[in-house]
Amino acid sequence: MLMRTDPFRELDRLTQQLMGTSGTWSRPSPMPMDAYREGDEYVIALDLPGVSTDAIDIDVERNMLTVKAERRPITKGDTVQMELSERPLGVFSRQVMLADTLDTEHIKADYDAGVLTLRIPIAERAKPRKIAIGRDSTQKQISG
Repeated sequence: MLMRTDPFRELDRLTQQLMGTSGTWSRPSPMPMDAYREGDEYVIALDLPGVSTDAIDIDVERNMLTVKAERRPITKGDTVQMELSERPLGVFSRQVMLADTLDTEHIKADYDAGVLTLRIPIAERAKPRKIAIGRDSTQKQISG
């Protein structure tokens, strides 16, 4: 249901983790993601702990889904002396190419416990359906 667009994204993510670099608007850090089908919906779950909902931006253009978020530093008083800072700050982004079989007009987004969950319905035209066989009206009935 989704297509990967950048085979080197995981390598970039590992390099950023090892180097301790933060994402910027021009070069955002990737965010961890799970994607799976659940019944008639396709579900994408993105980890965004510590990000407020007003700092999350979700866009769909044609079949390209883009999620951007920014984790901002927490304001600390003048008396605070930082001993350890491992939680990444900055800009995070993920782009996912969605298949034509998904209904991008009806995406639902929920954010709970630091996880952004997007639910994308499978398009009606992509669902399996039975085809009825009609009678051929050109055949003549034989009476007998």
